[in-house]
Amino acid sequence: MPRKKNQLTTVSITLSTTQAVVDYLQALVESGLYGKNPAEAAERLTARGIEDLIERGKLQRRATKRDRRR
Repeated sequence: MPRKKNQLTTVSITLSTTQAVVDYLQALVESGLYGKNPAEAAERLTARGIEDLIERGKLQRRATKRDRRR
């Protein structure tokens, strides 16, 4: 089943890393749980890390455009 289109506007960033990190990301992709390619795996891990920091109180959740319209 195809994924739904992302409701949020996305932006691209450039990330430089080592081959070892890319290899780990590729292994996660091959598990079938972290996206279709290493870039998607990196995005998912980054998002999870940010969510964890918010839950631990290290970052404050930012209001979304939807929140601001209310």
